[in-house]
Amino acid sequence: MTTAELEPKEALRKFFGFDGFKGDQEAIIKSLLEGNDTFVIMPTGGGKSLCYQLPALMSEGTAIVVSPLIALMKNQVDAIRGFSEDDGIAHFLNSSLTKKEVMRVKEDLSIGRTKLLYVAPESLTKQENIDFLRTVGISFVAIDEAHCISEWGHDFRPEYRRLKAIIGEISDVPIIALTATATPKVQQDIQKNLGMSDARLYKSSFNRPNLYYEVRPKKDAMRQIIQYIRENEGKSGIIYCLSRKKVEETAQMLQVNGIKALPYHAGMDASHRSKAQDQFLMQDIDVIVATIAFGMGIDKPDVRFVIHYDMSKSLESYYQETGRAGRDGGEGNCIAFYSYKDIEKLAKFLQGKPVAEQEVGMQLIQEVVAYAETSMSRRKFLLHYFGEEFDEVNGDGADMDDNSRYPKERFEGSEYVQLFLEAVKGTGEMHKTRYLVDVLCGKESSEVKTYKAEDSEFWNAGFGKGEKFWNAVSRQVIVNDFLSKEIESYGVLKLTRKGRDFLQKPYSVTLIKERDFSDVDGKDTTVSNNRQNGGGAMDQSLLRMLKDERKKASKLKGLPPYVIFQDSSLEEMATHYPITIDELTMISGVGRGKALKFGQPFISLVKRYVEDNDIERPHEMLVKTVVKKSGAKVHIIQNIDRKLPLDDIANAIGKGLPDVIDEIETIVASGTKVNLDYYLDDILDEDSQAEIFEYFMEAESDDIAEAMDEFDNDFTEEELRLMRIKFMSEVAN
Repeated sequence: MTTAELEPKEALRKFFGFDGFKGDQEAIIKSLLEGNDTFVIMPTGGGKSLCYQLPALMSEGTAIVVSPLIALMKNQVDAIRGFSEDDGIAHFLNSSLTKKEVMRVKEDLSIGRTKLLYVAPESLTKQENIDFLRTVGISFVAIDEAHCISEWGHDFRPEYRRLKAIIGEISDVPIIALTATATPKVQQDIQKNLGMSDARLYKSSFNRPNLYYEVRPKKDAMRQIIQYIRENEGKSGIIYCLSRKKVEETAQMLQVNGIKALPYHAGMDASHRSKAQDQFLMQDIDVIVATIAFGMGIDKPDVRFVIHYDMSKSLESYYQETGRAGRDGGEGNCIAFYSYKDIEKLAKFLQGKPVAEQEVGMQLIQEVVAYAETSMSRRKFLLHYFGEEFDEVNGDGADMDDNSRYPKERFEGSEYVQLFLEAVKGTGEMHKTRYLVDVLCGKESSEVKTYKAEDSEFWNAGFGKGEKFWNAVSRQVIVNDFLSKEIESYGVLKLTRKGRDFLQKPYSVTLIKERDFSDVDGKDTTVSNNRQNGGGAMDQSLLRMLKDERKKASKLKGLPPYVIFQDSSLEEMATHYPITIDELTMISGVGRGKALKFGQPFISLVKRYVEDNDIERPHEMLVKTVVKKSGAKVHIIQNIDRKLPLDDIANAIGKGLPDVIDEIETIVASGTKVNLDYYLDDILDEDSQAEIFEYFMEAESDDIAEAMDEFDNDFTEEELRLMRIKFMSEVAN
C-alpha cells in the first residue's frame, strides 16, 4: 500500500506513532487531502501543525508552509526530521541560510525528497524562488499564523497580503490557512484576502478550561512575582515584559533572588536565544522572561504559569501568550499586572503611524483595558471577543478566574442599561463608547463640540455617575449582546435585536460593580533599598543581641566582627527577623556562602527571640535588589577570571580604576568570591600583602582612612582597597 492510499489514522500511527486524533484534526486532514481549501481556527496547543504535516507526508510532491517565525521553522523542521530517517524530508528556506545551504535545499526539492518546505513570506516573494518553485511538484500551501494577513489581527504583516497572488503564480493547489486567534472580523479578512470564501471552516472552541485568569493591580509587581515563583518552586513559567530592557532587568532580579531564570528577546544573538530555549525545554532553568512582541515558538506542554509584567497590546496577543500555559491539560495560571500608565505607553508606540493604523491599534488597546478592568467573568469576556458564547454559571471552567471566584457586588441595572441604549439610539448609532460616556457624564471633548452634544437630551444625564461607571455599563451591555461593536468603523456601537427588544419592553438586568484600578501608578517600589522593603521599624533589643552574638562569633573564629556581618546587615536582620538560611541570604551583604559559614547561630537567636517575645514577623517577603551598575558586573567578573589587568577592564567599560574597584567591592559585599592575586602580585610584593592582610585581620574596622593612617600613607588608597577585597573575599565569603 502506498502512502497516498493510507487512511489518516494509519498514517498517523506510521509517521508519528499516535493512536488517535484530537478534536477536528482528522476532518481537517481529510478535507485537505480531498483538494478543498480549508480554514482552521484552533487555539494554541490544539495541534494545528499536525493538520498540515500529516497530509504533506501522505501526498505526492512538496507542501509549502508559510510561517513568519524563523525560530519556529527550525523547531518544526527538527521535529519532523525526528520522526524520519531522512533529514531531507523537511527543510526551511529563509534569510538565515548560506548560499551553499540554499543549493542543498533546492537539490532535495528537485529530486522529490522533501515533503515539507517552510518559507518566510519574504523568501516566497523573491522572483528567483517563485521561478524555482514552479519547477517543483507542489501538493498544497499551508499558511500558518494566518491572522498576519489582517490589519485587525494582532501581528499584521503587509507581505502576507501578497500571498494569494504569489501562490497563483507558483501552482493551482489547495490552500490551508491556520491561526490560533481570530475574531470574526479577522476571520472574514483572511478568507476574503486569500479568496477562500468557500473554504471549509473548522473552528475549535477558544475555551481552555484548565487555565486560571487573574489580573492584579501593578503595585510591587516584582515582589509578587518573586513570591509567586518561590511558592511554586520547580514549576516552569514564562514572564512577558514590554521592552528588552525590562526583560533583562526582570531576569536579573529573579537570578539575584535565587530563581533559575534567563532572558529571551529579539535583541539577543541567535545562539544565546537558542541556548535559553533549550535550557527551558530541558528544565535546567525554571523561568523564561521574554518580550511580548517576540514569538518564542516554544512548544513545552508543562508550562505552569504565564505572568504578564506588562499587558499585551491586544487581546489576541494576550490569549496566544497565556495559551502557552497548561498545554498538557494540567495546571495553568495566567496572571497579568495592570496599570493604566502601561496602557498609555502602548498608545505612545502608535504615534507617528498612519491614522488608520493608529485607530486600529487604539481599538485593540481599549479591548485590553476593558478586559483588565472588568468585573464580569474573564472567560466569558474573552470568549465573547472571539465570537463564542459562554455560560459563566455552568460552563466548563466557569470558576477559573479571579472575578468568578471572588465576585464583586451585583446590583439592579435596568435603568442604566436603558439610558445607555437610548443614548446609542438617540445619537444615531454612529459613535464609539468614549463619546457616549463623555455625553452622559457631561464631559467636554473635541468630538462633543463637533456634534454639539451639549444640546442633546443625553448631555450630563448619567445620574451623576462617573466615567468608570459608564465604561463598565458599556462593557457589560456589549458582552450581554444588547449592543454590537462595528469593527470596520473602529468600534462604533450599534443596537442588536436584543437591545431593540429591551428598549421596547425593559426588564430586570443585573450588573456587576467594576473593579477600581485608579490608585495604581504602575511603579514598582520593590527595586528600592532593601531596608525599606517590607518590614517595620528596627528592633533595637534584637540588634544589641545580634551584635553580642557577632562578638562571640568573632572570638570563636578569630576574625574581626565586621568580617562576620557588617552593621548594615545586622540592622536589616533586626528589621526583618530572618529565621532560615534562605531568608538570611535575602539580607543585603549576605551571600549564600557567608550565610552557610556564619549564619546558623544568628538565625537560631532570631527564631528564639521571635518565639519568646511573640513577635509577628513581617508578612511581606524580603526581596533582594539588583546592585547598581550591574550591567558592568558580569563583564568585570568574566574579565577578572580571564586575568585581564584592571586598568584594561576599566578602559573597556569607559570607567576609571576607582569606579571598577567600587564595582568589585559591591560584588564581594554581595557574597561573591573574587581572585585578584594575579593583579596584586604585580603591584605589591609578598611581604606587603602579608602585612596589610594581617592589619585587616586585627583591625576593629575595615575603614580605609584608618588603614591609611596606620600605614602612614606607605600604601595608596587603591592598594589598600584591593587588599581589603582580597581579605573579605577569602575570609568573609
